[in-house]
Amino acid sequence: MSSKLKKVVDESRDGNNPELDLGDRGIVNMLEVPGLMELQNLTRLTLCHNKLTALPPAIANFLSLEILNLFNNSIEELPTTLSSMPKLRILNVGMNKLYTLSRGFGACPQLEVLDCTYNNLSEKSLPANFFCLDTLRALYMGDNDFEVIPPEIGRLKNLQILCFRENDLVALPKEIGDLVRLRELHIQGNRLTVLPPEFGNLDLVGTKQVFKADNNPWVTPIADQFQVGASHVFDYIRSDTYKFLYGRHLSANAPLPPKTQDKSKKISRIKK
Repeated sequence: MSSKLKKVVDESRDGNNPELDLGDRGIVNMLEVPGLMELQNLTRLTLCHNKLTALPPAIANFLSLEILNLFNNSIEELPTTLSSMPKLRILNVGMNKLYTLSRGFGACPQLEVLDCTYNNLSEKSLPANFFCLDTLRALYMGDNDFEVIPPEIGRLKNLQILCFRENDLVALPKEIGDLVRLRELHIQGNRLTVLPPEFGNLDLVGTKQVFKADNNPWVTPIADQFQVGASHVFDYIRSDTYKFLYGRHLSANAPLPPKTQDKSKKISRIKK
């Protein structure tokens, strides 16, 4: 296996190719791939569908790297050095075993797309500076264990795509209404019953927008509006009638809907 990997790396180096695909090669440790860490000109590195359990801190030596794909490995934590990579724009760590994101992660200077789908992350997993990622355009947190989205989400002013499908969300913060550039929102498959009135600030209705919110136990008035269409939901959310209902719902301390599935079992089933 190492000889085959060496050949692929050598060909990339000799051809001065800035993109290297090492997907599905049975790689357990990046440092054991002959010559890999010497390819300082890489702009794209694909390591999906391998057996990685960790990333070496030396990953930060790839100063030109813009795209890093680590989808479907067994990575449990990310090195803190990741946040010092000056050109990293797209990071895919979906379908791994992450319970936390590394301290200082929010210092990534150019990160535009972050995919953490199918992990074990929750609101407690995020470092204090996570919401300083003001360059972020797309955030994928589907199939994790979030019960709430921290109100600091409102700081991510450049977000255009936000995905929290198939979590355990019981409420959305009013600050989500600050994400006025949002054009795609996925919140289906959670435990949401109401939406904050500030949700009405968003423009998610139209042929170029995507809004998916099915499989939530919405209160009857919202569920009725969904039956008619998304535009009716937004019209209703913006009404004084709804603001009254929302305030009454909060003051009633309604019991939370039960969890619908065990995410850890779901993830292990997918990774088999």
